[in-house]
Amino acid sequence: MATPQHRRSDAAQNREAILAAALDALSESADASLNSIAKRAGVANATLYRHFPTRGHLVLEVYRQEVQQLVEGADQLLDDCPPVDALRQWVDRLAQYAMTKHGLASALGSATNSGTPLHAQTYELIVTALARLLSACEEAGSVRSGLDPDDVLLSLAGLWEIDPNSDWRSRARRLYDLVFAGLRP
Repeated sequence: MATPQHRRSDAAQNREAILAAALDALSESADASLNSIAKRAGVANATLYRHFPTRGHLVLEVYRQEVQQLVEGADQLLDDCPPVDALRQWVDRLAQYAMTKHGLASALGSATNSGTPLHAQTYELIVTALARLLSACEEAGSVRSGLDPDDVLLSLAGLWEIDPNSDWRSRARRLYDLVFAGLRP
């Protein structure tokens, strides 16, 4: 018989497996079924529904987790790299996020439209991470002073307009090279 701690550990592992499978499946297709996600995660449908009672709950949790990883990446990059390199690598991750999550973006639909609480919460997290990067770059003399992180993020919004089926990496680099040129002191 499983101990309560073992059951909690199994439940946590199942939850993580479901989230990973959902991220992969929803990134491939916004129409991925919950049955296919459960199968991909190696869990029963009942297990998936115990953790995420609706498709909306699952999609929103995948989104929250992805935003959290993007935000935490800013601090890790600042620990590992000079500020301007950290900023460049973070924006590269932002571009990759934008391109590889098109299916996820479609699945999110109206839940993250501008004006919803989730949009405001996650947008603020991203702007705050960018603000930390810009502040470190400003202190290092890599960017001009007084930059508004919200304006910088808005200038990068073109990343979400790039066709993910194109040579998006080259186009994204050209786009953020233009933005970075405007950030220089």
